[in-house]
Amino acid sequence: MDVTIIIPTYNRLWSLPAAIESCRNTKCATEIIVVDDGSTDDTWDWLQQQKDLVILQQPNRGKCWAVNEAFALAKGKYVRFLDSDDCLNEFANDEQFTIAEDSLSDIVVSGYKIINEQYNLISLQRWVECDDFIAQQLGECDGSHYSSFLFRKSLIDDLPHRPDYAYRDDRLFILEAALKKPKIAVHTGTALSHMLHSKPRLQDSAGIKQIVQNFQHVNIYKQILMQLEQHEELTSRRIKAAVNVLWPLSHWIAKYDIKEAEALFQWIIELSPDFEIPAKGLLGLAYNGLGFRVTERILSMQRLIKNAWK
Repeated sequence: MDVTIIIPTYNRLWSLPAAIESCRNTKCATEIIVVDDGSTDDTWDWLQQQKDLVILQQPNRGKCWAVNEAFALAKGKYVRFLDSDDCLNEFANDEQFTIAEDSLSDIVVSGYKIINEQYNLISLQRWVECDDFIAQQLGECDGSHYSSFLFRKSLIDDLPHRPDYAYRDDRLFILEAALKKPKIAVHTGTALSHMLHSKPRLQDSAGIKQIVQNFQHVNIYKQILMQLEQHEELTSRRIKAAVNVLWPLSHWIAKYDIKEAEALFQWIIELSPDFEIPAKGLLGLAYNGLGFRVTERILSMQRLIKNAWK
C-alpha cells in the first residue's frame, strides 16, 4: 500500500461523503481508514455501505483515540490525517506521493485553501518557503495545515496523537515530528481544502474548553522549547518564533487567570529579554507604563462594563 489516509469522524455525515470522495480515484495504491467515534447521525450505517473503505467504530472517546486506532492498522508507506469536514484537492495525493518517492523525503508539505460550506473558495495560502522547519512550526510564519502534509510512516511510528493534548494534538504532533529533523520536500500547489463552517469544531472551543485549550497550548511550547534547550538547539530565531504565539496566549489567559497570564508573560521575558509588547497607541503606553498585570486588569474592567451595557 502506498498511502493510508486516516479520517476520524463524529456526527459529520453532512460532510463525510465529500471528504471520502476526495480521497478516491488515485493512481497510487491508497487505503482509506475511517473511524466512527460514536456518532449518532447514521454515520456507521452509511460507512457499512461503502465497499472500498477500512472502517472502525468506537465509543465517543475523541479524535486522538480514533486516529491512534487507525494508525495501528495502517499499511501505507506514507500516511495522511484528514478531518471529516475537509477535503483533499484533486491530484494532490498522487503528486505528493511521487515527490516523496523521487526525493526520498520524510514529509511532503503543501499549502491549503479555505472554503465555505458550499465548497466555494474563500482564500488560498501557498506553502511559505522557510529554511528552518522548526521555527516555522513554532510560529515564525504560516506553517500550513498538517492535513496538507504527507508523512513517511516510519518517521511517525512512535508519535501518537495524545489525548491529554486533545485540543492541540495536531500542533504537538507536527512539532514533535519537526524535532526529528525530517527531510522536507515541497508540493507547490495546495493539497487541502479546509472548511470554515458554523457547526462545532474541536478547535473552536469556548468557556472551560477554551481555558483548557490555552493551557494545553502553553504546555506544548514548554515541552518543545525544553527539548530544544536540552539539545542546545533553542536558537534566538526559534525563541522569537515561539514568542509570536506565546504573547497572544498570555493576553487571552489574562481574561480568566491573571496570575497564570503574568507567569507566562514573565517566561516570555526570560526567553527574550529584549521583547517589546506589540501594542501601539494608548494600549502600548499602558503596557509600558503601568505594566502587564495592571493593564490586563483595566482591559478586564472594560470588558465587564461593555458586557453590562449589552
